Amino acid sequence: MEKHLDHAAIRAAAARIAGHVRPVSVVPAAEGTWYALEHLQHTGSFKARGARNFLAAHAAAGALPGAGVTIASGGNAGLACAWAARDLGVPATVFLPATAPPVKIERLYRYGADVRLTGDRYAEALAACQEFAADSGALLSHAYDHPLIAAGAGTVLEEIRTALPGLDTVVVAVGGGGLFAGVATAAREHGVRVVAAEPEDCRALHAALEAGRVVDVPVRSVASDSLGATRVSRDALDAARLGRTHSVLVPDTAITEARHALWEEHRLVVEAGAATALAAVRTAPEPLGDRVAVLLCGANTDPSDLMS
Repeated sequence: MEKHLDHAAIRAAAARIAGHVRPVSVVPAAEGTWYALEHLQHTGSFKARGARNFLAAHAAAGALPGAGVTIASGGNAGLACAWAARDLGVPATVFLPATAPPVKIERLYRYGADVRLTGDRYAEALAACQEFAADSGALLSHAYDHPLIAAGAGTVLEEIRTALPGLDTVVVAVGGGGLFAGVATAAREHGVRVVAAEPEDCRALHAALEAGRVVDVPVRSVASDSLGATRVSRDALDAARLGRTHSVLVPDTAITEARHALWEEHRLVVEAGAATALAAVRTAPEPLGDRVAVLLCGANTDPSDLMS
């Protein structure tokens, strides 16, 4: 198994997950801009790539225990982990706060997960998950901070390049940094510029770049359900420093407007985190490139507010 995030790890991930994830569709949106429709991925987000790669790598190495896998996440990572575990025929135990949205709890059950509602905060669910892993021997997964998770996510950039020859810029929303780290690592190999988009009040990567180290940040945003990490991964910070990365912040109003625009103009339903990438394009003072791919990374959202 790869222990470091580099382009070789992304190539290995692509081989492992081939035939098990949906290749991303890339469609024209406006002059010079294309949408990468990763929100159509299994489980409704890019997280399926990393989860499948993580479990498949451990299975191939004989390191997938009988107790299966466990993760603390009531969001997209938990759904992806449960889906990948079901696909590989191993148990998945998912810890999440009792305050998690019922729709996500129901989907976890549909994926066959053992759902454990613990406390009212993510930190309580995480502590219980870690204790369970230690006691049961289950493999402890992470929502974003693991090289196998990030490498799996990075495979989407390779597919976007294949679908869009001459790609010069990719715009990606950043939360904890798993998607960004993988995409930026692959982009560096090909000389592609990465625009890292974050909400103004949910800026883990931006703050780390300013401080020169990983730091904790407050989380207050309409997109915090998917981008609300209090700190970015070290791999993400390293990828931002090494590659052609431009970090931008966008206000919540722009994120909401971008999400509505995707529905009104294209009938695309995405979560606020995915709309953050488009918000960066719409608020940019000048074009971000000649051939720009906007990565729409997730669709686990309630669409009722879009259809009034």
